[in-house]
Amino acid sequence: MALGKIKADTLEHSTAGSLDTKFVVNGSAKFWASINGSGTIAYRDSFNSSSLTDNGSGDHSVGFSSSFNAASNYSLTGNTADTSSATTSTIVQPYTVATLLTGSARLNIKYGTAGAVGYTDMPYESVTIHGDLA
Repeated sequence: MALGKIKADTLEHSTAGSLDTKFVVNGSAKFWASINGSGTIAYRDSFNSSSLTDNGSGDHSVGFSSSFNAASNYSLTGNTADTSSATTSTIVQPYTVATLLTGSARLNIKYGTAGAVGYTDMPYESVTIHGDLA
């Protein structure tokens, strides 16, 4: 069975207007994940994810089902949250990118208190990546 193609320059909705398809191709997130990062880490929900690895406290790797075309050409953003009283006095830096590869990214979560800096797991972690897939 042969597969067909749909070619369109514009997507149009009956009541919501239209959108140039270049915004869909170039502007959509190519990976996103909501992660439970404490205890046994796990994806709560995700898109284009193939694996999740716990490398140690505050050190996680996310794998992509479809790889990016170049490790240095994608943009990663993320944030973390903890609603427990144990972290209310700390300042948590969302993510520090440790390693960017075409098929995965290694992320560190740093925290700081007066005179101390370290890595920590967080119960709520979110990651979004934009870029071109291979």
